[in-house]
Amino acid sequence: MSDLFWLTDAQMARLEPYFPKSHGKPRVDDRRVLSGIIFINRNGLRWRDSEGLNATGPNEGPNAEYGPHKTLYNRWKRWSDKGIFARMMVGLAAEHGEKKTAMIDATYLKAHRTATSLAAKKGGRGHLIGRTKGGMNTKLHAICDSQGRPLDPFVTAGQVSDYIGARALLSSLPKVDWLLGDRGYDADWFRDALKDKGIRACIPGRKQRKTTGQYDKRRYKRRNRIEIMFGRLKDWRRVATRYDRCPKVFLSAIALAAVVIYWL
Repeated sequence: MSDLFWLTDAQMARLEPYFPKSHGKPRVDDRRVLSGIIFINRNGLRWRDSEGLNATGPNEGPNAEYGPHKTLYNRWKRWSDKGIFARMMVGLAAEHGEKKTAMIDATYLKAHRTATSLAAKKGGRGHLIGRTKGGMNTKLHAICDSQGRPLDPFVTAGQVSDYIGARALLSSLPKVDWLLGDRGYDADWFRDALKDKGIRACIPGRKQRKTTGQYDKRRYKRRNRIEIMFGRLKDWRRVATRYDRCPKVFLSAIALAAVVIYWL
């Protein structure tokens, strides 16, 4: 039995509508290349490591099961720049059918030195990497449905507040009855914006408030599903640790992980 990852025919059928049209020379086998890209991202390997893998593990022969590593990397970079992987996730997640509850939260993702080296020279601007108490990080903001499936990821530098992430995700909130969030989202403007959308907020009040307000504690306990979602995404090692300097490429890694884990 193969230790490598391979997309099934059914999974490929769901992904193919999002593939760009091939112009000129036909592309190398999509199933082989995408399976190799997923394997590299899930296991946090270097791209060149794909050439030393066969069906049972390491292999001394060149260009093993997934083919030349340059083919995998070039496809990954080109499709990431075009936003193909992000469109895959958005398109598949649009089938969520959620009408009752959505959740919002954020988590830190550690930036490896290979991702921060360029940021150190230019101050990190444009690379969405920031210094926090835990070191150099990127922050992942996300919305998920009541089943804990991601609907819309958004990345910022690590020091960016939850407020900014909430403002960016506000327009993409699904039409639901409830939005669950922690104290980081307790802001009058955010509550008012939700009210305008016909969404009821289940958000605990900040301790600094004179009156913290009431919230449905029983309903709030379900918010652990978005924490579980973050944990599952971080099982992919190229998501848990950011190796990519380009934020668009890193967001593609997050989107691809979400697609494979939740939407295929």
